[in-house]
Amino acid sequence: MSNKVLSNKNNLQVLYEDNHIIMVNKRAGDIVQGDKTGDKPLSDIVKEYIKHKYNKPGNVYLGTVHRLDRPTSGLVIFAKTSKVLPRLNKLFLSKDIHKTYWALVKNEPQKKEDTLIHWLKKNPKNNKSKAYLKEVPDSKKAILHYKMIKKLDNYYLLEINLETGRHHQIRAQLASIGCPIKGDLKYGFDRSNKDASISLHARHIEFIHPVKKEPMSIHAPLPNDSTWNACLT
Repeated sequence: MSNKVLSNKNNLQVLYEDNHIIMVNKRAGDIVQGDKTGDKPLSDIVKEYIKHKYNKPGNVYLGTVHRLDRPTSGLVIFAKTSKVLPRLNKLFLSKDIHKTYWALVKNEPQKKEDTLIHWLKKNPKNNKSKAYLKEVPDSKKAILHYKMIKKLDNYYLLEINLETGRHHQIRAQLASIGCPIKGDLKYGFDRSNKDASISLHARHIEFIHPVKKEPMSIHAPLPNDSTWNACLT
C-alpha cells in the first residue's frame, strides 16, 4: 500500500491512517514524546488531531512505538489502540519493520556502498555516542548498511538501512568514517543548518500491517529546502 499525504489544520502531515495506526511526517525540531524541556511533543499534537477529527470526548489513546532524534525529520508510527501497540512493538523487536533513511553528508565516503560495524558507547553527560571498532565496556554492537545514491554540488546523498537501533547510531557511525551529517555539530559537522536541524530523514518504511495483514510501503516527503529539493531533481 502506498501513501497519500493528508493535510489538516494542525499543520500535521499525516502519511497514513486507519483505525489501528497513524503515521506522520515529523518535522525537524519536534520531539516525539515529552521530555524535561517541557516542549509540546508530537504525540500530543497527534492526539489533538485525532480528538478533533473524530470529535472524541475525554482522553485519546496513542501509543508511541519508536522515536526519532529531535533534529531529524521523517516517518513516525503511532498506535491508535492498546491492542495494536504490542503487535507493532513485536514487529520492531523482530526486525520485521524495515526503515530506510536518507542523509546528506559533506565528504564522499571511501566506498560507494558498505556495511559499517561498530560498538557504540553512550555518554549520558553530553548525550552522545562514541563509535569504537572493537568492543569496549558498556558498548553495544551497531550495524548499518549504506549506499551513495546521488552526488550534489556540495553534498552526497546516502541511503541507510539499519540492522540495529542504537542511540544516535547513524550520526555516530557516519561521523566515524569521516562523513558527519550536514548540520550535525555534535558529531563534527562544521556549521549548523539555519533551522537547527540535521539533514537526516526517515524516508521510507515497509512492514506487514499487524491487523489487516496487508503489505505497507510508506514514503515521507523530504523537508522543503534547496538542498533536499536537489536530491529529487
